[in-house]
Amino acid sequence: MKAVVLTATGSQNVKLVRRPKPRPAAGEVLVRLTAAALNYRDLVVVNGGYGSMQRTSDLVMLSDGAGKVAAIGDGVRRFKRGDRVASTFFDDWVAGEPTQEKLNSALGALVDGVLAEYRVFPERALVATPDNLSDAEAATLPCAALTAWSALITQGGLRPGETVLVLGTGGVSLFALQFAKLAGACVIATSSSDRKLKKVRKLGADHVINYKTTPDWGKQVVAITGGRGVDHVVEVGGAGTLKQSLRAVRAGGRVYLIGVLSGAKHDLMLPFILTRNVRVQGITVGSREQFEAMLRAIAHARLRPVIDRIYPMARFADAFDHLAAGRHFGKVVIAI
Repeated sequence: MKAVVLTATGSQNVKLVRRPKPRPAAGEVLVRLTAAALNYRDLVVVNGGYGSMQRTSDLVMLSDGAGKVAAIGDGVRRFKRGDRVASTFFDDWVAGEPTQEKLNSALGALVDGVLAEYRVFPERALVATPDNLSDAEAATLPCAALTAWSALITQGGLRPGETVLVLGTGGVSLFALQFAKLAGACVIATSSSDRKLKKVRKLGADHVINYKTTPDWGKQVVAITGGRGVDHVVEVGGAGTLKQSLRAVRAGGRVYLIGVLSGAKHDLMLPFILTRNVRVQGITVGSREQFEAMLRAIAHARLRPVIDRIYPMARFADAFDHLAAGRHFGKVVIAI
């Protein structure tokens, strides 16, 4: 079978190779993968940015995939041959609170990922694909969608009428926008592109801000909310945006730390957080139980993920470059 493997640190060492087709053992499911989606995390992995939390050789890339069950091992009860399925981000986080052991089972880091024609999964590490989604759409869900869901719904308990700030137009931010609108919230979205801001308007954003022309956008968010600030901030930028996000959130509000697109080191504004009772919450995707709850909501609402572009497997390098350039709107997918 074909697989895209990181053989050593650096983008020049991501290669399309051939590997033996695996076979499922007892309790395992063999999936014929048909689509895989990229996340910013995958660019970090390529460059060895997770240190001891990843392998830097002989690693099958990407965490998010979907396809069909090709075979099952003895004792498998949850799936049968021909079922459409998607991967979970963590092989071993089924339910409950995260532990280090559960987090160590993240695909495409310490554990082989899904950018391959076939992969064997533990039965517990798969979910059924909703009927309203294609495999390409289902492949966008394991990381970006569940991260947004975990922030706003699981951790945040988002309620109708609350306000949500989303930064940029990548996968997590657009899923957060869609989930917030499903919950009846008011959404403020930022981007450096007026063209992209028109698109987020069509997706349901109530207010938009061009952060390039309005660099002090935290102040603008407060003005939009009548001087109160937003209830929730989905913070994907990191060091370069956190100061403005903290200015934008209301007293007693929540900031969900998800990404480090603009840097990983920040001089935290401790007095600003303490005196305004702001909750800063780190989000690391979520469990299979949370994933299945999200899938029920997606199926009920007939929600469709936003896909920017689909590349064939042979052009995996172009897909990585497109994501790295930051010109995408939504998810970048590879057809396998």
